[in-house]
Amino acid sequence: MKKESITEFLHNNTIVILGFGKEGISSYRFIRKHFPDMPLVVADRNRTLDISKFSDDEYLSFILGEDYDKNLNDFDLILKTPGVNLNHLPYFIPPSKISSQTDLFIKAYHDQIIGVTGTKGKSTTASLIYHILKNVTDNAILSGNIGIPFFDIIDAINENTIVVAELSAHQLEYTNHSPKVAVFLNLFQEHLDHFNSFSNYRLAKLNITQFQDNKDYLIYNADDEHIQALLRSHRYERNVLPYSRKNTLFNGAYSYESKIVIAEQKEVVSEFELSEFSNLPGRHNYYNIMAAILACKTKNIDDESILKYLKTFKGLPHRLEYIGTHNDILFYNDSISTIPEAAIAALKTLRKVDTLILGGFDRGIEYDSLIEYLQEYPLSNVAFTGPAGKRIFDEWKEKYPLPNHFILENDFHEIVLFAYKYTQKGKICLLSPAAASYDQFKNFTERGDFYKSLVINSILKVNDSNL
Repeated sequence: MKKESITEFLHNNTIVILGFGKEGISSYRFIRKHFPDMPLVVADRNRTLDISKFSDDEYLSFILGEDYDKNLNDFDLILKTPGVNLNHLPYFIPPSKISSQTDLFIKAYHDQIIGVTGTKGKSTTASLIYHILKNVTDNAILSGNIGIPFFDIIDAINENTIVVAELSAHQLEYTNHSPKVAVFLNLFQEHLDHFNSFSNYRLAKLNITQFQDNKDYLIYNADDEHIQALLRSHRYERNVLPYSRKNTLFNGAYSYESKIVIAEQKEVVSEFELSEFSNLPGRHNYYNIMAAILACKTKNIDDESILKYLKTFKGLPHRLEYIGTHNDILFYNDSISTIPEAAIAALKTLRKVDTLILGGFDRGIEYDSLIEYLQEYPLSNVAFTGPAGKRIFDEWKEKYPLPNHFILENDFHEIVLFAYKYTQKGKICLLSPAAASYDQFKNFTERGDFYKSLVINSILKVNDSNL
């Protein structure tokens, strides 16, 4: 049994659960269910972690605070959660000691997994694949980086279940197994604070396909130069299904005008007309749709069903999300945008942006491409926020004239009032920060929700003022 392969691996090891957020607690529950008396240690940087609910477990102990990661080699197995960074440790840990839910789950359920990774578009593509499969087969589960720990779904899996797994670089970093179907969307500079270099980040992402064989499938973006370079330098046996918006492919998927074409051995086998689609705006979403179609085709889903459920899929929150029109200004929330390429894609899609909110936590990525693009885009107003916003502002003013109206402001209340004051009627105010949220918020979801609430709640203040 597949679940038993996980428990057999865990058995007779001294285990530390490294990180005690959602996934760490999930690992604890799984181990306790199968090993009620196993001694367990939880290590977490958060000294104020609420552990009162675990006080009845006499076999559980905690290491909390700054020294939580000082003696990890004392354990046989380190069950690492994605948020923990081991790249700055002053001592060596044998890789054989490090594992995770992701690696154990992929090893056990390899044949049933469609794994999706990439810097941008993971959640949308994974959710789209799941939406189609769930409606066609009624036996699909969405899990992973989207917020559902893998161990939490094990009891819901039978031998025919298809698991769609959203996989982050943090989850893939220490994996030694790859899914049956791997979807590799794109690669941009991201998470350099964790991986120290773009090269390390790319190699972590490569693990989604590195351990595949000739019975497995790799679906990848043939227009992404970084993915192409990785695949050229790491040649492995697997079935490849590329997709492209730039070139006609003899095998895989390509698009032209409003069509997506599926080809096999130089023959066109399917065509999908997307001219009437409004649920996934922007040509960049054609990449996500092509990847989703190819993934579903590996599971023998027919074209009619794929097209039917493509049309019923609703986009996810914080991804070019329309908030509403207030005071004749259209407000959009693209808080998921944490890199320059995402902000550029948002601007290309919406076209009528007059006010842009940029910045947040500074992870050291380059903003030259965004600043240069904004010199061509007819943008009148920019709000720069956080350390990243300050750096974008400084680099902008060194090379180019600043926008007609701009502010450097960390208070989102003031930013929204700025947008109400200066955005032209009938045009768009867009939050697409091109930066992480950690300077002020727990994550991009919290940032987007806060922005949305301010847009709506600020109407009264705007109406009562002389803006």
